[in-house]
Amino acid sequence: MRALRGDRPEVTPVWFMRQAGRSLPEYRALRSRGTMLEACLDPALASEITLQPVRRHKVDAAVFFSDIVVPLKLVGLDVEIAAGRGPVFAEPVRTAAQIARLVEIDPALVTERGEQVADAVARTTTMLAEESEARGEPIPLIGFAGAPFTLAAYVVEGGPSKDHLGARSLIHSDPAAWRDLTAWLAEVTGRFLALQVAAGASAGQLFDSWAGALAPVDYRRAVLPASAAALEPVRALEIAGAPEGVPLIHFGVGTGELLADMASIGVDALGVDYRVPLDVAAGRVGAGDGTGLTLQGNLDPALLFAPADVRRAAVHAALEAGRAARAHVFNLGHGVPMDTDPDVLTDLVRTVHEWRAR
Repeated sequence: MRALRGDRPEVTPVWFMRQAGRSLPEYRALRSRGTMLEACLDPALASEITLQPVRRHKVDAAVFFSDIVVPLKLVGLDVEIAAGRGPVFAEPVRTAAQIARLVEIDPALVTERGEQVADAVARTTTMLAEESEARGEPIPLIGFAGAPFTLAAYVVEGGPSKDHLGARSLIHSDPAAWRDLTAWLAEVTGRFLALQVAAGASAGQLFDSWAGALAPVDYRRAVLPASAAALEPVRALEIAGAPEGVPLIHFGVGTGELLADMASIGVDALGVDYRVPLDVAAGRVGAGDGTGLTLQGNLDPALLFAPADVRRAAVHAALEAGRAARAHVFNLGHGVPMDTDPDVLTDLVRTVHEWRAR
């Protein structure tokens, strides 16, 4: 939390996107029955899964076990997460008429129907408090939500896509319908993130997994306003003990040309994927002199499968590059691959914690 707000602790904090989930044998044992979305909406199961990597790896933060399409499920869309594929919608939303019907759904349903999500967050923070007492230092919970473009890419395509051509085409073919869709998605996903923060999450991350498919001019014009709007429900909250609000992180994949734009919506930290060194990213967002935003990242997940000496050297290089920003939170440059050896992640955490800036 100090690092997200701009302080630089002597020990660099570390957590991983997708740290809770498929790479852990204890997760697979726990998730032997039921669907992914059923697990996300089971408070006892979701909280236990969230804590598993905290206990095993000794990471400095938990990330809430959920999925970016959960709020769409809550408002009534027919969506499932297909094993080995990802979110799949029964009915793609591609025409102006379909979008007009969709946006008639009240986003407030996320809050009204989100009791299980709030319960899971509350259970998780209680369990983290116990873990924090045993460890002797606080362990925050990071909530998250999908950015409007990434959600729109799934909704329009009906599922995962290599190039997100349907969503990209809609931006140009029907700008009014696109604005309506992304404005609605911004409120839906923003309420989902606010629900987590109101229930006890200490920080929030907005994931724009597929924004890297866009040209910068299209991102600025057709996507960034909705991403900014998605953070407003969190900013509107009054959080006891945090009058300045909770720290917010903005992350995208393949977004090297968009970093300055992503940093422009008033976030505290910018997640950087593995394609851009952190010192280069710091220069692109005006943080090259150690001011500006905290940077998060950005080890290439492929290095989790490299020899230990190669991996540790890459970790040290990322930590050195992270000194260009005002503060650094170590992470991967994307999520943990499902076939990662858990012992490698544990060793990676130890490597980060043992490093000191020269």
